[in-house]
Amino acid sequence: MGIVLAFSVTGLAVAIERAIAQWKFVTRARSLGDVVTRCLARGAFDEGRSACERSPSPVADVFLVGYERLGRARPEHVATAVHRERMRVNQDLRIRLWVLGTVGATAPFVGLFGTVVGIMNAMGRFRGDEEVKFTTVSGPISEALIVTAVGIGVAVGAVILFNFFSQRANRIATEMKLLTDEFLELLLETPGETQPSRKNKRDDADREHGDQREQKIRET
Repeated sequence: MGIVLAFSVTGLAVAIERAIAQWKFVTRARSLGDVVTRCLARGAFDEGRSACERSPSPVADVFLVGYERLGRARPEHVATAVHRERMRVNQDLRIRLWVLGTVGATAPFVGLFGTVVGIMNAMGRFRGDEEVKFTTVSGPISEALIVTAVGIGVAVGAVILFNFFSQRANRIATEMKLLTDEFLELLLETPGETQPSRKNKRDDADREHGDQREQKIRET
C-alpha cells in the first residue's frame, strides 16, 4: 500500500507541474505571434524583437533564434535553426510525462502483488489442523484486496492524465508549427533596410568601394 500511495503522490505532483507548464501556453503564444507578425508586416523589426524579449512565452525563444540568425546565415539555415528550437520546446512540453505512463502501467501489478502477500500472510496464521471459518478468513482477504483496488484507481487516474497532457502537448505543437511558419514567411520577406545586420554589411561594402575609388583617383 505504501508503494501504491507513493505512486499516487508522484503522479499527482507531475500532473500539477505539467498543468502549470501548459497553462495558457496557446493563449500566450497566439498573443505574441500576433504582435510579432504585425510588427514584421509594417517593417518594425526592432519592435518585434523587443516584444519577444519581454514575453514570458517559450515561443519567444523560437522567434528570437530567427531574429539572431537573420542576416548572419542563409535563409534556409535560419529556417532550420528556428525549427530546431521549436522542436526543443516541443520536447520540454512532454518532459516527465513518462512518469504518468509508468504509474499507469505498474500500479495495478503492485497492488495485486500487495494483495497476494496479504493473503499469504493471512493464511499463514492458521494451523494445519485448525478449523477455519469463512468469517475468519473474509476479514484479512478483504483488507488485502483493498491494495488491488487502490492500485487500479491510481492507474486509471494516471492513464487519464497521461492521455490528457499528451493530447494537449500535440495541440500546442501544431499551434507552434503554424505560428513558426507564419513568422518565417514574414521574417525572410522583410525588406533589407529593416534588417540591421544586412544594412551594416551593405554600408561596409559601400565604404570599401568608396575607399578603393578614392585610391585610384589619387594614383592617377
